[in-house]
Amino acid sequence: MVKRFLVLVLMLALTGGCAPYRDIYGEQLDSLPFHYSQFDLRLAWNITVAGPETLIEGVVKNVRYAEVDGVEIWVSALDARGGTVARSASFVIPRQLKEDDIAPFSVKLPLAAEPGTKLLFTYRYHAHEDSDDDMGWMQSFRAEVPAR
Repeated sequence: MVKRFLVLVLMLALTGGCAPYRDIYGEQLDSLPFHYSQFDLRLAWNITVAGPETLIEGVVKNVRYAEVDGVEIWVSALDARGGTVARSASFVIPRQLKEDDIAPFSVKLPLAAEPGTKLLFTYRYHAHEDSDDDMGWMQSFRAEVPAR
């Protein structure tokens, strides 16, 4: 009897935790200072320079496909000539995002990016429509480190 009760409580805790997860990250999607929106994903993030590192923390939302798998977000810091001086990636967890799901990401660059530094964001994933199609997508865009 006690085992059944504990299993029931555990199941409720695990399934009940999904809605607040979406609500928390949904609020961040609107409240974070930087945004990018395309036909497939929406991203929002903040940039923090702390000591010798630059931290880009944000959320990503699947706005197009029945599900996307293996979302990767790469961020590169570029020099004045457009060359890469630092690059790092975030592998979004959970691995699978259904349509309208939101998940966090975090990228740490090993340099203190000065205001005005250009950042190249590149994301890629596999998309699944309602059919068995599996499409690989990749998209890039630029952003800038703001004045502190």
